[in-house]
Amino acid sequence: MAAAGRLLAVGRARPGPSARWCGDAAGWGERERSYWRALRRRVLGPPAPPFAAPCQVGAPVLRAAAAAVTPERLGGPELRRLAAALAAGLRNGPCLGLSAPQLGVPLRVFAAELSPARCSQYPPELRRAHRIEPFPLRLLVNPALRVLDARLVTGPEGCASLKGFSAYVPRHWAVHVSGVDEHGEPVSWEATGWAARIIQHEMDHLDGILYIDRMDTRTFTNVSWMELLD
Repeated sequence: MAAAGRLLAVGRARPGPSARWCGDAAGWGERERSYWRALRRRVLGPPAPPFAAPCQVGAPVLRAAAAAVTPERLGGPELRRLAAALAAGLRNGPCLGLSAPQLGVPLRVFAAELSPARCSQYPPELRRAHRIEPFPLRLLVNPALRVLDARLVTGPEGCASLKGFSAYVPRHWAVHVSGVDEHGEPVSWEATGWAARIIQHEMDHLDGILYIDRMDTRTFTNVSWMELLD
């Protein structure tokens, strides 16, 4: 019957439409699950991080400062599993950088990669203006950032944790980041242009900062706005 087709996450029937209020649209009300999703959740339990897909804005983990990885965890199975999840997230999704908090893990770890194939998808004028060049997969644990060129260059950014939106964000032109990899081996990366932008974006994630906190607010865009008008 229809009433059995909708269950609340708390396991009771939801009031009818007359009981709805504006908080529901803002995500403040109780969240509905279909009967089958609720049953699956009850049988399998909640998903555990690192998640297969990035958390979306509103998740508390995205707004908290991540903790440093302790030395005894370097090279361990937990960190190796996180490194694999970050690499898979980069290669299976549209992002060029991905942080551990985005996968629900509040640790100071991020990964970044820009393949030649993905680099070639950018317009030539944008590649020249922002020095968009390929770089191999890099993973940094407990990264430390140093600005090499403090000039601020404004460019477009999106985020896997704010799907469907973009904005122009000012970033330093050149930076150096250092840390270790998942095995504890030293990593040092000097980057300019687009790579420097990616590093700064991911470093912000480790401090609970999103690009919307730094963006030019008048450039904030739903990337599908033209399609929505068709």
